[in-house]
Amino acid sequence: MSGFGGVVRVSRTHRLVVAVSVTGLLATACGGTGGGGQRAASVGQEAGTPGTPVAGQAAERVAAAVLPDSASPSPSQSPSPSPSASPSPSAQASGPGPAPLASIGPGERMVRVLALNGYVEWGGTDPKVSWVGEFEKTTGCKVSLKSYDPSRDDGAGVPAPSSFDVISAPPEVAGRLIAERKAAPLNTALLPGYGEIPKRLRESSAEDGRVYGVPYLWGLNEVLYDSSEVEPDGADAIFEDEGPVMFRDSPLSLADAALVLRDRGARIKDPFKLTPDQLDAAAELFDKPDKRVFWSDPIDVVKGFATGSVRLAQATPYHRDVLSRGDRPVRAVGDRPVTGWVDSWLVSAQAAHPSCAYRWLTWTSSADVQRQASAWTGFAPANPSACTGRARRVCVDYRVGEPGAFKGVYFAVRPADYDQWIARWSQVAG
Repeated sequence: MSGFGGVVRVSRTHRLVVAVSVTGLLATACGGTGGGGQRAASVGQEAGTPGTPVAGQAAERVAAAVLPDSASPSPSQSPSPSPSASPSPSAQASGPGPAPLASIGPGERMVRVLALNGYVEWGGTDPKVSWVGEFEKTTGCKVSLKSYDPSRDDGAGVPAPSSFDVISAPPEVAGRLIAERKAAPLNTALLPGYGEIPKRLRESSAEDGRVYGVPYLWGLNEVLYDSSEVEPDGADAIFEDEGPVMFRDSPLSLADAALVLRDRGARIKDPFKLTPDQLDAAAELFDKPDKRVFWSDPIDVVKGFATGSVRLAQATPYHRDVLSRGDRPVRAVGDRPVTGWVDSWLVSAQAAHPSCAYRWLTWTSSADVQRQASAWTGFAPANPSACTGRARRVCVDYRVGEPGAFKGVYFAVRPADYDQWIARWSQVAG
């Protein structure tokens, strides 16, 4: 099997074996959230289970297992982040919180990085995939890396801010860190690459006039359908179809249902800000349990369409790209608006190595690093200058840099009543 974007050829007799072997590789793909438990490592020294690559390159192996030999998918991924419980109102922090860093010092010679699985590669998963070693060499800051899985959060909050300097956070985690004053506001004047990121993405981590995160990767949700089986009129078809259909197993899928309600006349301005009645109505759209399948592993979407066992699915441009180039008649419902998400790097309010943390933010916002991360994960890079080489196809899928690329996209934020979203979703999918 090849590395970035390479052609993968697997004989028909070995496809099932390959499918089994790669299922673990993709257990955390698509969605901005990693999986596979905790993994700690100093870069170049693996500790525990090897890192699990997210959808991009790893999914090439999956496609080879379930698509025709002619399929040669390139990296691309997608979803929304996995669920992560929000604190109760009493858990919200008060006070102004920490002040932004005034200047970058000589460096503390190390930085503790807490990352979604697959978001930081040092060569442990694939020797050809590493964007950390050069950071250490260039900055003198040694990386101490741990991965985490937000979907396994027990509601007590993400790891203590004293345990990391920087964290890659999906919207739910970022929102909670900011609300609890566990994330430090940023001095963007100290981040030379920050201005290259589109304003629409930068807004995702701003609150009360302060910036808390540097966008890293982003993605979109869309409704895919098998055109040989069904020709839907709009995105609401996924709720009306006789099935089987697939939804991402995340409370934020309720926001996609809210967009359908709005299209039907409901007075909903923002799908992530719903009244209790609107939240109930969104949950009620998922009222055909025998025909609804909920996925957390992107391989299930690929397999579902490849084997003809699913007619429609809530998925991403990555899935569509892989399936269409694997000669599957899978199309996307062209309707907008749609939901999306932005995963950003945040600095801990108790960062022990702030100068190296800022060097990390600068490094990961660079075009070179985001190009590698985009190709590996399949998410769109926040920095449009990264849209060359192996990331080019991902950028085409997400229309990066095109006029109107963000038009009609509602990027996820952590709902203020996210505990209620979790409760509703447990009734839907539980």
